[in-house]
Amino acid sequence: MSNTSGTTPNVPRRLAEISQWDIEVDIPIVGFGGAGACAAIEAADAGAEAMILEVASASGGSTELSSAEVYLGGGGGTRVQRACGYSDSTENMFNYLMAAGGDLADEKKVRAYCEGSRAHFDWLVGMGAPYKDTEYKERAIMAPTDDCLLYTGNEKSWPYKNHADPCPRGHNLEVEGDNGGPLFMKILTEQVEKRGVRVEYNCRALTLIADDEGEVHGLVVRIDGEEKNIRARKGVILCAGGFVMNEEMVKQYCPRLKAGSIPIGNPGDTGTGILMGQGAGGALINMNEAFITLPFYPPSSLTYGIFVNAQGQRFVNEDSYHARIAYQAIRQSGHGIYLIVSADDYEHPKFLNAEIVGTGETIEELAEEISLDADMLRHTVEFYSKHASKGQDPLFHKSEQWLKPMEPPFAALDCTPGSGVIYAYFTLGGLDTLPTGEVLSMEGRIIPGLYAAGRTSCGVPRNADGYASGMSVGDATFFGRLAGRAVADQPSRS
Repeated sequence: MSNTSGTTPNVPRRLAEISQWDIEVDIPIVGFGGAGACAAIEAADAGAEAMILEVASASGGSTELSSAEVYLGGGGGTRVQRACGYSDSTENMFNYLMAAGGDLADEKKVRAYCEGSRAHFDWLVGMGAPYKDTEYKERAIMAPTDDCLLYTGNEKSWPYKNHADPCPRGHNLEVEGDNGGPLFMKILTEQVEKRGVRVEYNCRALTLIADDEGEVHGLVVRIDGEEKNIRARKGVILCAGGFVMNEEMVKQYCPRLKAGSIPIGNPGDTGTGILMGQGAGGALINMNEAFITLPFYPPSSLTYGIFVNAQGQRFVNEDSYHARIAYQAIRQSGHGIYLIVSADDYEHPKFLNAEIVGTGETIEELAEEISLDADMLRHTVEFYSKHASKGQDPLFHKSEQWLKPMEPPFAALDCTPGSGVIYAYFTLGGLDTLPTGEVLSMEGRIIPGLYAAGRTSCGVPRNADGYASGMSVGDATFFGRLAGRAVADQPSRS
């Protein structure tokens, strides 16, 4: 037992300082969310002795707080996709996700995810996850019914529809509304317990233990107020979530998210796993990127409206996924983001928490109420309506389905960050890893004995602009499994 004080996550304990090991196990896994659970299940099934170290008093992590949608497809389609009449090729899914990731996309991870996606769906079904062979066809953030399949990203909107044929890949559990997370983690927790994996709750991971060459041999944790040294015979897997609850890290890496935004995550999302990996030499990438949402639909009728900035100009196609709208909105200059709608299309948004701050029988009246330049706003609305009447949007290529001229009277919803409207977010940056979880240094060197998955690593989702619901839980569970299997295949160190 060690009682050393002053332990910090970004300063590893030196192996030479360890006089004894309090616990020895093949694979200690930090975090019992979706990634950690799947890593433990896969490791145990491969014959390794896994152990989960969880800072909370129960399993769940941020996966339990989510709707637990998983973004899956390819291989001709999952069982649900095929039942709903969709044939989704692996290449089509790959092309979409590469376009969604843009310059930040990790081709090897995207390829691995797409090629293993259909099998991962089957694995989740084998674990007991229930999916109904029906589709929810309305435009929605999540299915309010127990239907499984729906479009959850930008598949049908420009520019992504130019890169891949649209196909729905969001898979909801057979449960009504935003209740998938608790059921999903209950299922995975039962599978972990079924395999006899040891779990230490109320256990805080403090730092890694590495030798002079940088190889990771274990980690230091705090249990019941005392520090203990855990030896990893095969390797350590960090699945400790992102850093959305660490205000200092968010301020440092994602400063534009702070204005009026609501963090989404569990109290353990403090970046500890990321800092532990960085301290051991791991590279941090895309730390300035985050998922952020402006949930203006449902109702879908608001999609007929237009978003304008402080200059009274449009800046995005409004049929985009809500995260893309938010991503573009927070990058506008000036103070003011408004959703302008015709009265006939207005229904109160269910999740947005935005106020009507202006109405008008004419655009001039509306502009005066929201302090926008009347000439510019008139030009924006008239230009949009003129082309919408022809089924065209030459500026942002909004789908014809959502195009129609805007008719008075008008209303404006205040979507300005900091106005009270919901801009919720979580982080996407983290440790640079191979698809199989090995943590990489800045030079691209594998750090022996260290693996990461979930939001502790930087996975398939790389930005909000191309995000789709289900990417994070899909990514965390898929790459958690790959990491668990990869470490289990390593020889034990003497």
